[in-house]
Amino acid sequence: MEFFFFIVLGAIWGSFANVCIYRIPKNLGISTGRSFCTKCKKKIQWFDNIPIFSYVILGSKCRFCKKQIDPQYIVVEIILACTFALIYLFYGISITTLLLTILGLFFIIIFFIDLKHFIIPDILSFPLMALGLLKSFIPNLNEFIFPSYLDSILGGVFGYIIIYAIILFYRTVKKKEGMGLGDAKLMAVIGFWFGLLSIPFVMFASSLLALLIVLPSLLNKKRQLQSKIPFGPYLIVGSVIFIFFKEPIVNYFFL
Repeated sequence: MEFFFFIVLGAIWGSFANVCIYRIPKNLGISTGRSFCTKCKKKIQWFDNIPIFSYVILGSKCRFCKKQIDPQYIVVEIILACTFALIYLFYGISITTLLLTILGLFFIIIFFIDLKHFIIPDILSFPLMALGLLKSFIPNLNEFIFPSYLDSILGGVFGYIIIYAIILFYRTVKKKEGMGLGDAKLMAVIGFWFGLLSIPFVMFASSLLALLIVLPSLLNKKRQLQSKIPFGPYLIVGSVIFIFFKEPIVNYFFL
């Protein structure tokens, strides 16, 4: 029963995440006004706004204008439903579960905003930084996943510095922008949440993932080396790998 509850909860928050993904880059209020079709702007009735089910029942089309609904909506809802359920399976009813579900919600919003708009809004990264540091003072927290406050501070500072150093290198040597400050803030978030050891692994894993995904388009010349890519999603995937496989990662790479 609790497992099913987390699936439903994740899907509901997935619906909210879709609102944020659409509205935040446009500087629209996320808590004011009902959801509407992004094509015809008609307000969506509650029975057409049930996570996952409404998308399927409507045949992925708006009831009013019959235009295709972006598949992102159901994808985000399914991802968060699975994420919440998986976190519950690993950590049960706990503060750790609460913290990781909050992080998962923010991560999925950042993932799709950066993927579509090449930005990571401060309104998302700054609260995560603060929570990542403050959680270190919560007693009886899962110490294997979450670092001490000192490790959290070091991780956050080093995470920001390593990306900022790359930015300065490109500005000075290449005379162009290599990465954005949004990436530096996101890496700081990861450091605050998971400590100093997370930084080198996440940097390596995210860079490798980006290379593997971008390489085919470089080889067939659909993309150039100078082409802009959103790096935030790769950082998020790298950090998720670190979260769920921290023990073997730490034992293999750092011990």
